[in-house]
Amino acid sequence: MKKHTGQCFCGQIQIEVTGSPVGMGYCHCSSCRSWSAAPVNAFTLWKPEAVRVVQDGDKLKVFEKTEVSQRQFCSNCGGHVMTGHAPLGLVDVYAATIPSLKFEPGVHVNYSESVLPFRDNLPKFKDFPEEFGGSGETVDE
Repeated sequence: MKKHTGQCFCGQIQIEVTGSPVGMGYCHCSSCRSWSAAPVNAFTLWKPEAVRVVQDGDKLKVFEKTEVSQRQFCSNCGGHVMTGHAPLGLVDVYAATIPSLKFEPGVHVNYSESVLPFRDNLPKFKDFPEEFGGSGETVDE
C-alpha cells in the first residue's frame, strides 16, 4: 500500500497518509481562503484511519470555527497541516503538505464564492455535492 509523508512548515510535525485519497479538488469558500491566505485551497480527502501523525503530535493544535471543520496546525511555526471534517468522516490533508502525492483534482466546491475563476472542465459545485450535505447544484465555468 502506498505511503506518503508530509510535514508542517518547520518540519517538526510529520504525518503519513496511506493508500489513496477519497477525493481531491479545490475549495473556494471564504473560510478556506482566509485560513490558507490564498484565493483557493487544494484539498485531498482521506478516511481518518489513513492519516497518522508520526512525529511531534503534541505540537498539533486545533482551531474549530464551526463543528464542520477542525483545522490543525503546528504550535511551533503555525504551519497548517490538515483539517478534520468529523461530520463527513474525512480528513483534508492539504495538497501542499504531502508533496510526493500527485495532485489530481476532480472537483471544485463552494464555487459560488470563488474569487479566482478556473477553466479546467471539472465539475463546479455551488456548495457541495449532495452526498456531502450540499445542494448538488453545479455552476458554469
